[in-house]
Amino acid sequence: MTPDPTMIRIGQGVELHHHQGRREAARDLFAQIWDDIGGEQGDPLHVCVLAHSMADVQDDVHQELMWDLRALAAVDLVTDERVAQAGVPLSVAGLYPSLHLNLSECYRKLGDLDRAREHLRQARAGIGALGDDEYGQLIRGGLERVAEQLGEATA
Repeated sequence: MTPDPTMIRIGQGVELHHHQGRREAARDLFAQIWDDIGGEQGDPLHVCVLAHSMADVQDDVHQELMWDLRALAAVDLVTDERVAQAGVPLSVAGLYPSLHLNLSECYRKLGDLDRAREHLRQARAGIGALGDDEYGQLIRGGLERVAEQLGEATA
């Protein structure tokens, strides 16, 4: 299987942000990739993963929310076949918990606690799609943190 060049570039942006602390450089790279894929008209997998990553490098919570909503809209158009073809080690169902977790966090920061709780509920409902690996543990930990901030008992 040939590695997906766009997914590799998105990974480079994630690397810039998470491992090198170069948030602005990551944001610039993500913006360039967004243009290259044709924005929201691009491959839904690319749109989803890129928008999800772009949300993480925003300074303004409203911008973060806009990118997270784009990611959620795009994931509905992604198939397991496409995910496998791109070499992503998750099913489409495995993408939802992280997307809903991020939306829950955005809405919490904005003070829209009803929406925050709804996305937390949706993230929890899909958590079974994740394994007990590093990624699954990361998302579960995030869910516990957001639940705590929302004053909810952890599941």
